[in-house]
Amino acid sequence: MKLRLISLLTLSVLLISLSPAPTGLAQPGSGDMSSTISYVESSVGLIPPELDGGHTELELGDINGDGNIDLVSIGDHGSPYVNTDEHGIMVWFGDGTGSWSVYQTGNFGYGGVALGDVNGDGLADIGYGMHHNYSGVDFGDQLLEVALGDGTGQHWTPWDDGLATNGEEWGMFGTDFADVDNDGDLDVGSNSFGCCAGVHVYLNQGDGTWVQSFGFIGGNSAMEFKFGDVNGDGNADLAVSNENGTVYLGNGSGGFSLDDGNLPPLPDWEVRPGVSLGDVTGDGWDDLAFINSNGGPEVWSWTGPGTWQDMSGNLPSSGLYESTQLFDMDMDGHRDMVAFGTGQVRIWGGDGAGGWTEIASFSTPSPGTMQAFRVGGDADHNGFPDIVLVSEESSGWNYQNHLHFYKENTTPTELAIKPVFPSGGETFRATGTIFVDWLSAVPGGVAGTVSLELSVHGYGGPWQSLANTLPDNGRYQWQIPAGTPSTNEAYLRYTLTTASDTVMALTPYAFNILGSFEEPIEGLMATNDSPSILGQTTLLTATVVTGTNIAYAWVLGDGTVETGAQISHIYPEVGVYTAVVTATNSVSWAVATTTVQVIEIPISGLVATNDSPTIIGQPTLLTATVVTGTNVVYEWALGDGTIVSGAVVSHIYPETGIYTATVIATNAVSQTSNDTNVIIIPTPLYQMHLPLVWCERSLPINRP
Repeated sequence: MKLRLISLLTLSVLLISLSPAPTGLAQPGSGDMSSTISYVESSVGLIPPELDGGHTELELGDINGDGNIDLVSIGDHGSPYVNTDEHGIMVWFGDGTGSWSVYQTGNFGYGGVALGDVNGDGLADIGYGMHHNYSGVDFGDQLLEVALGDGTGQHWTPWDDGLATNGEEWGMFGTDFADVDNDGDLDVGSNSFGCCAGVHVYLNQGDGTWVQSFGFIGGNSAMEFKFGDVNGDGNADLAVSNENGTVYLGNGSGGFSLDDGNLPPLPDWEVRPGVSLGDVTGDGWDDLAFINSNGGPEVWSWTGPGTWQDMSGNLPSSGLYESTQLFDMDMDGHRDMVAFGTGQVRIWGGDGAGGWTEIASFSTPSPGTMQAFRVGGDADHNGFPDIVLVSEESSGWNYQNHLHFYKENTTPTELAIKPVFPSGGETFRATGTIFVDWLSAVPGGVAGTVSLELSVHGYGGPWQSLANTLPDNGRYQWQIPAGTPSTNEAYLRYTLTTASDTVMALTPYAFNILGSFEEPIEGLMATNDSPSILGQTTLLTATVVTGTNIAYAWVLGDGTVETGAQISHIYPEVGVYTAVVTATNSVSWAVATTTVQVIEIPISGLVATNDSPTIIGQPTLLTATVVTGTNVVYEWALGDGTIVSGAVVSHIYPETGIYTATVIATNAVSQTSNDTNVIIIPTPLYQMHLPLVWCERSLPINRP
């Protein structure tokens, strides 16, 4: 986890929390869906219409509310009707197995798309920037438009007054939605089609009119545009492939400022292609991916104003790649790098710290030039994200774009649901709107519904309902209510229900909400896990029913002061202690007490033994043991006037004989004694050293 430096002016109340739900918390169905991944093409029904050439953009989303992912585009250079039969808004409706059927509306095209609900009616709407605004009627006559859907994906109503009125005279392209000013409705941003219409952000006025809040004209463009939150302040930032800069930080009211800092510099007239955003490091802040000047994928993390950290690690430094996406493709909890270009799709699994390992790859027909690339939807509900792309194939006068969809090939064996966003550490603002994303694994592809609940008090709740019986399509657009309090302990609970089963999962880590107020503290309780044995740890816990951003201070009754909702403490003596906790936040305070009992276990089963008989002058080992008893102190009267301490002692007795050694075992609640007889014996004769006596034999007497 890297150190982030944040302006106090913009983040004076930001509290980043990355506290996981405890491993012991039951989360049915939230188990690891990660596995070895592979892909199979699933493009039946994607033709007609035939495509032509040039770039385009694709989005995945449930347009008709049937719980299945659909594909949406406004086509490539051939739209409308230039060289092909493509035109207007094209929706390929998914059937939940990976097959498709198209419906086209309108007489315009060649550009980018975004999906979201811009007027709050719960139905999918569309935004699009384009080059061919040929329709001649309100629906399709502007270079940047928004149209309302009716829930069918077949009828659209222009809702676009004020868009494309700030110098966009050549054409717009990459388009995205986000709540830029945190007022609860989605705003729109777009990047130029090539040179030179620039970058523009328009604020939604809620009545079908739009007002530009940020923009500029000029600069070459590689057409990508993406909203995200790079600096973790709860305001939408944007990343674009434009000559004038790549990353612009939002101020929460519609303004943006360039902060490319120490990102690799670009030569004049050049852009940074293949731009995408996603949280690679797992800290809740979006990281930036792009293709470098040598054709290799790179990842960079913003660490403070003007400062970026290279997280590319062992990604290839060069290649023929043209576009990137950041998504957790193997569902192991870490975002992965997905790159496409020149007929190759490769996926490198991330470890959250800048390490990368290739985990999957496949090829598209030659030459496979990238014209559109998107990952993230799950067409068949197997619990893994899929991939859709457009590649240019064949050569010479026969070149043509082809749309391909690739399903991840795992077959689910049990019902499961896994949160995708938020995943922990993110910061959101009350009144703002975000997208809540998930993936579900449903054996047999049966229909399911999803319910969402929010806790602002941690993984234990209490929980309040956000939405019920949603289609299991992987996305919910959530406007955070104005009355939501500030908290750094927010969790979402996801419940997936089918006809035969129900599973549940929680956001893996806490996220933050910057609310309009602090919630007062109510229902403070203090508990502990005593009786505790003297010398061992007592766990003390404070909980509340309601209250946010709470500080806890403990007076433990033995002169010790600690802080925290849960603390551990070792009391010095046996006794009864009253621990007092005070909980405070900016609007309230509360006090609670809990009684701690510290005990000893009485001594029983004291036995004294020794290793005699011992030869005089040698040490005797004496040992005391108990069956029960804690913090026991042993004192010996050894029978010869000597007093020593310890469970095991060694002593040399001065004389032979039999001694009665008595041990007294004592702790704070009991005392007992026991004897053992020590026998000291003389040195055996065979061990004695007898003096050596010399006897001289008489010499014989000489007789005559």
